[in-house]
Amino acid sequence: MNKLMGFYELNSLSLPTIQWKEYTGKESLSPNFLWTVRSAVFSGNDLNLPRAVGVKSDEAMSFATSLLPQMKNRGMVVYYPYFFANKSGTLNIFNEQIVIEAVKNDLWNLVTLSDRAVTYIINGDEVTINGDGDFLSEDELKYILSNVPAIRKSFRDELFEGKSILLEWSLAQKSDLHKNPTGEEFLIFYELRTV
Repeated sequence: MNKLMGFYELNSLSLPTIQWKEYTGKESLSPNFLWTVRSAVFSGNDLNLPRAVGVKSDEAMSFATSLLPQMKNRGMVVYYPYFFANKSGTLNIFNEQIVIEAVKNDLWNLVTLSDRAVTYIINGDEVTINGDGDFLSEDELKYILSNVPAIRKSFRDELFEGKSILLEWSLAQKSDLHKNPTGEEFLIFYELRTV
């Protein structure tokens, strides 16, 4: 499953997820928000694709418009309101195990800088913690884990085949035009793939 299929799967599940839309060149993005624009391919390598994160509406539309010819017949351009990530990480669900990695702020701190704060390895009632065990509160950890049953149900065949389901998440807030967090914190999933 690639990134684009993951976007569709997230929309079909009862998980808190980004409200992405396809950019066709006819959209007008509100100047009252910062935006994230991403490209997604129908098939093939979908890692390190062009993206613009947390940009003003005019830059987002210009970037998205420039991506359209590159994606023609091979993918699509998607956009959604930018969010401020307080904590981020991955949730990797195996048939018999769950692994949660977490990092301060944006997931890129984990992916590009390997700046992991904590890893939780959960086997039934046994939890192994590697790193700062207080990084996620008990409520935050429970909130993330509360979504596992729906994911297991939807992907039971893949799990029985020995695959895992990898999701990217953030505990986030809405953002003002200066990338300052506003409003209540919420959990959001924004990528899903089988591994």
